[in-house]
Amino acid sequence: MTSDTAAEPDQQTVETPAGDARITWHPAKRPRRVLALGHGAGGGIEARDLRALAAALPPLGITVALVEQPWRVAGKKPAPAPKTLDTGWRALWPALEKPGLPVVAGGRSAGARVACRTARELGAHAVLALSFPLHPPGRPEKSRAAELLEAGVPTLVVQGGNDPFGRPDEYAELPGGAPGSVYELLEVPYGDHGFAVPKRAPLSQDEALDILTEGVAAWLAVPAAAR
Repeated sequence: MTSDTAAEPDQQTVETPAGDARITWHPAKRPRRVLALGHGAGGGIEARDLRALAAALPPLGITVALVEQPWRVAGKKPAPAPKTLDTGWRALWPALEKPGLPVVAGGRSAGARVACRTARELGAHAVLALSFPLHPPGRPEKSRAAELLEAGVPTLVVQGGNDPFGRPDEYAELPGGAPGSVYELLEVPYGDHGFAVPKRAPLSQDEALDILTEGVAAWLAVPAAAR
């Protein structure tokens, strides 16, 4: 895989019906596609997995767009209802498509749910679901699997081995998805919902993030049509 030096990040404010959103662009100098990543309900684009991908992928030809939802830009808590999150994401999509490159929709936790729910209608080429919240902690009967399985595009789920919102072994029990919803699973051993690993784990935090970034890079290197 050929690497290249990434350009400096650039911020863009986008008006949406839910308020002003913000995109922080981490551009590749010779980009092949855009990876748009939304944040979770409990944090922003400073999350360790989002930062790691924004640093690792632009030198490999992937422009990373870190998306801050309007509620986060406005400094409000808690996150609004899923319908409002989807509204903000839809309104941002033209800005994400403007470079004229294939767009992979993605995000962590609540952001992953947004990407899955809107992928088909927006024409996303694929979905990257980081720490997809398969169910609330301790409530497996409250499954959100339908959102993942109905994405309608190739999807990579990256899940921590100790994620209380859904461990990797729980995905083996899921039924098949809608046409086009081919999903793959990448496990980050010992990781929690934020991909933090315990100090006693046999791998370091940096090694855990390397598993994440290298796995995502390899997945993105394969055209969606070939999956």
